[in-house]
Amino acid sequence: MIRLFAAILIMIFTKAVNGQDIQFSQFYASPLFLNPAFAGSAEVSRFGVNFRNQWPSLDQTFIAYSAYFDHFVAEKNSGVGIIVNGSYQTLSNLANNEVGLVYAYRLKLGEKFFLHMGAQGSFATRSAAFDEVVLSAQLDIDRGVVLPGSGAAFPEDRTRTFLDLHSGLLFYNDKVWLGLSGHHLAQPNISYLEGAIDPLAIRYSMHGGIKFDLPKGFINDYVNNTRQDRTLAFAFNYKRQGLFDQLDLGAELFFDPVILGLWYRGLPTRIGLPNNEALIAMLGFLFESGVQVGYSYDFTLSALGWRSSGGAHEVSIRYDFVNQLWGRNKRKSLPSLKF
Repeated sequence: MIRLFAAILIMIFTKAVNGQDIQFSQFYASPLFLNPAFAGSAEVSRFGVNFRNQWPSLDQTFIAYSAYFDHFVAEKNSGVGIIVNGSYQTLSNLANNEVGLVYAYRLKLGEKFFLHMGAQGSFATRSAAFDEVVLSAQLDIDRGVVLPGSGAAFPEDRTRTFLDLHSGLLFYNDKVWLGLSGHHLAQPNISYLEGAIDPLAIRYSMHGGIKFDLPKGFINDYVNNTRQDRTLAFAFNYKRQGLFDQLDLGAELFFDPVILGLWYRGLPTRIGLPNNEALIAMLGFLFESGVQVGYSYDFTLSALGWRSSGGAHEVSIRYDFVNQLWGRNKRKSLPSLKF
């Protein structure tokens, strides 16, 4: 019976993950994945990597990563970038990979207001090995066992390739920001069955927040005292894809060079079931070399349970290229979260 229950849980979770994009808890540490309009928003060349290990205590886990590079071309008021995304689900060896080129144009609306308009074109692949997949026909509920499968229903061609399109808008001044993005606008067919149509649902996102400057402090570096930047920011990120929707609410406290964050992820779903997904704690560090490192852990609040799932670990690393740091104080970068 335990094996049967585990098989049912895996089927449910696999269906949800296959139908939705991987989500990062540190979504501002992967800005191009969140919204193409973030390309060039830091007004320096930067490189970043994100890695997420979800539900490590389960036999079947979900691994996701994202890497990007973007650059701001000041004379053209434009940001350009490249992004590589991937995810891997161990049950069926389902792998999703994507490479995209990103462009964003910055429009100045006033002395302190800016609007970024971004677009991304991508080439993506999906591949799977269905030998380990449990079908509903294999579940014998009366005896509480999983029957062996014939494998006849599985297609021989287990790789799909397609082109995709994402776009977004980002409005901000020196205190607040608001973004809108749409991913998979081309709604590519991701079905593995010949002649079947299974369009990838569009993922919509609305995200924003407000930042407050706190009184500056002093840091003793054993040579002299330097001013310490201190800020407190509140933010949200609402996501909707197909029948699934979710809301992240959180706050980030920045005491240079330390960042502390706390997030809650959850929203009642359309079918009336509670969706209290996770409580997320985050710790980050900013170094004068331009390196920024963040770690977060998801404490699972859903019926899956924290002890049985192991929550989720996430690490992010970013680097602002040093040869451009001299102009940091002159930048008009947006006031979003660090992670």
